[in-house]
Amino acid sequence: MTIRVVTDSTSDLPRDVADEFGIAVIPQKVIFGDEELRENIDISGDEFYRRVSRSPSLPTTSQASAGEFKDLYESVADGADGIVSIHVSAALSGTVNSARSGADQADIGCGVEVVDSKMAGMGTGLIAIAAARTAQAGGAMQEVIDAAQDAVSRCETYVLLDTLEYLQKGGRIGKAQAMVATLLSIKPLIILREGIVDELGKERTHKKGLARLRRTTEEFGPLEDLSVNYTTTPDEAFNFAAGLQHLLPEGKQPFTAQIGPAVGTYTGPKALGISLLRRQ
Repeated sequence: MTIRVVTDSTSDLPRDVADEFGIAVIPQKVIFGDEELRENIDISGDEFYRRVSRSPSLPTTSQASAGEFKDLYESVADGADGIVSIHVSAALSGTVNSARSGADQADIGCGVEVVDSKMAGMGTGLIAIAAARTAQAGGAMQEVIDAAQDAVSRCETYVLLDTLEYLQKGGRIGKAQAMVATLLSIKPLIILREGIVDELGKERTHKKGLARLRRTTEEFGPLEDLSVNYTTTPDEAFNFAAGLQHLLPEGKQPFTAQIGPAVGTYTGPKALGISLLRRQ
């Protein structure tokens, strides 16, 4: 039994991790004016943050089209008994709808199941990894789907932001809320609940925000999987991950992953986040 796993680049899966688990990744797009760039192909995370820091206005984002999904499904379907396609929250993006339309159009000899991760970033990535592990172990189509859905139910993603400016400009929160946070120099923490951005808390300093991230992660423990996610502070992310390794099974390492352009458009620089799977 050969089941292929597909996700989109908002999963922020590092390239070597996607390759290790045989996960196909379709790129999303960021748009600066008339310039449309495929995430992690035409523009890297580091290039994006350098550019956005100089830009007077934020870029916009766009999901892969149904035609692009059709082409991807046709390219991975050879020899496959099924495809499980796991994507960013349908409440945040039209990606799930594009994937379903692409599956309907694809001329392939196997079924495609599209799964709404109700997550973004490495939350989606960890769910894709859970599905891929089952696929690599020889799981049948329904077993891989079940593994993905089970991971959805156990996944958490939350982020410490430097500012709410990017969420506000991207239309994810109101202007008044962002202004109050800026005036008070608050470091906001957000969490994804049922696929929607919600408030986790507020702290006065970045240091206190990191302590809140740590406490929250420990409250969710013990963990099956963990990723520390960053935009522009990799050293901070690696150090933070090392301090959380004790929450994982013995011998297992946390992932560290850069938050890519599509998600980074809304988090902005200096953000640090956690994605995890609670242990069964």
